Amino acid sequence: MTASDLFSVKQRFGIIGNTEALNTALEIAMRVAPTDLSVLVTGESGVGKEFFPQVIHAFSARKHNRYIAVNCGAIPEGTIDSELFGHEKGSFTGAIDSRKGYFEEADGGTIFLDEVGELPLSTQVRLLRVLQTGEFMRVGSAKVQKTNVRVVAATNNDLMKSIAEGRFREDLYYRLNTVPISVPPLRERKGDIYLLFRKFAGDVALQYRMPAITLDEGARIMLENYHWRGNIRQLKNVAEQVSAIEQSRNITADILRRYLPNESHTITTMRGAESNAYDDINTERELLYKVLFDMRNDINELKQMMRSAMGGTAPQPHAEPIHQDVSRLLPESAHTPQHRYADSEMAEVVEDEPMHELTKDDVQREQILRALRNNNYRRKETARELFISERTLYRRMKALGIDDDTK
Repeated sequence: MTASDLFSVKQRFGIIGNTEALNTALEIAMRVAPTDLSVLVTGESGVGKEFFPQVIHAFSARKHNRYIAVNCGAIPEGTIDSELFGHEKGSFTGAIDSRKGYFEEADGGTIFLDEVGELPLSTQVRLLRVLQTGEFMRVGSAKVQKTNVRVVAATNNDLMKSIAEGRFREDLYYRLNTVPISVPPLRERKGDIYLLFRKFAGDVALQYRMPAITLDEGARIMLENYHWRGNIRQLKNVAEQVSAIEQSRNITADILRRYLPNESHTITTMRGAESNAYDDINTERELLYKVLFDMRNDINELKQMMRSAMGGTAPQPHAEPIHQDVSRLLPESAHTPQHRYADSEMAEVVEDEPMHELTKDDVQREQILRALRNNNYRRKETARELFISERTLYRRMKALGIDDDTK
């Protein structure tokens, strides 16, 4: 595969980076795409594993048929079999009609099983049968059906450890792992870190109409030598935080340090419960800063309405600093003199808002509910708006007592 071929693939799928390990993973995906072999994509949480099944499908003979991505960790254990294989009317409480599963819907196409290591053992047996024979049965049916589906799976779990602990079937592992693709963690892609940061900061600047931040030499060196336990997802989160909070658009190492957790706590690789705990922390920050962006836009609109009502000229869109009262929602690391903003007009608008009475859970709950309403209560689109995974959204909704049909 030539360098121009790789560059074309990266442009098409928005993949940024040029390190050897990343290029090797993409080359394997391109070579295996024309076959029907099962592929297992492995790598830490947040490294971008979801791009590889898209590349494989797009360059396969199945590209004109359906591509379905399923987050196995986001579907409750009691309904996962129905989601994957379908069910018959009356097969369980609430089954008022027969329904096709993903394997039936994707016949002739490709299924991406993200977080495949989270599948319950009973579902693993069904999946193994599909991989071996192409056969499956709907829940509540005795009729065997056939499907022709190419399976690409991904996980951040150590599946060999899961096998040893009896949580994953060894025969299924070897069926899925016909062709392995290992996606490198961000700390092994030092040459790509600054490129990714600049892209994320530019996206924020464009979306919220503010000047893009830049890093001085010291901040860039710090960025490239940080451990990045949360990988690309964490880097994106930091870029958004700095863009939202800092008045100065030139970021020094001293400023950047406030947004990077102590490296002494980020040496171990994210696995199992540690991964869930880190995702929770990351989710809280992402949701809080999404709130800040929305509040800033709401305040700007309100100011324009007030000026227009008073006979003034509505201001041109520009970046407004976030009012100091909003800092009550920020992590303690952000409570520094540099964040004390003095916009008197904005203070008059928001001073009566009881922001200090809200808890962090209140803010997160309101933001999730708003995103759910914006997306007609579809979890996948809601998670995309909140910049988090569907699995993390499901876990946060459960923790906050939010139902899919909450109105």
